[in-house]
Amino acid sequence: MFAIPLTDDAVLRPLEPWRTEEFLAHIDRARANVDPWIPWATRSTDADSARAVLQRYADGQARDDSRIYGIWLDGTLVGGVMFVSFDAAAGRCEIGCWLEAAGEGRGLVTRAARVLLDWAFGERGLHRAEWWAAAGNERSVATARRLGMTREGVLRQHSPYRGVRHDYEVWAVLADEWPATTGDGVPAPAGNTAG
Repeated sequence: MFAIPLTDDAVLRPLEPWRTEEFLAHIDRARANVDPWIPWATRSTDADSARAVLQRYADGQARDDSRIYGIWLDGTLVGGVMFVSFDAAAGRCEIGCWLEAAGEGRGLVTRAARVLLDWAFGERGLHRAEWWAAAGNERSVATARRLGMTREGVLRQHSPYRGVRHDYEVWAVLADEWPATTGDGVPAPAGNTAG
């Protein structure tokens, strides 16, 4: 199975249903960081519910409409990135992320999201990538900024979660705004763009 190096001690690889036990153990560690923002973390409380999350993304990959990848740091699953939605015909996708405390402060999510964006724009020819962040999720908003995304607006009281309707910020980057990279997720020198 493939693994893409993010740093000397971290890799990105597919997060598939056969990794259910590892995923559940990770979500249990990450719950305090993840649960306020990602509803499937709330629902991943045992092997069956955790497997259902991973199977939903595996089925989505087979339909070419979503995908999920894990971030391993020193061999331990600490977070991940995903195509929440992927619509090749319309030329757009939405990327999301999550991370437990052990992976914070290393730039892992930003690097992993760059890998997904490079692939979406360069390999698949998408035109637009979105990043939705619940208002108040400062870490997610900071990642969107580091990725060079533009804040396009706020969807007020968009979605209920735990009995409260939440605002969502919508950030996006277009293919002609996305920088070419050096192949390791690091932006290339100024003047190079992917189209």
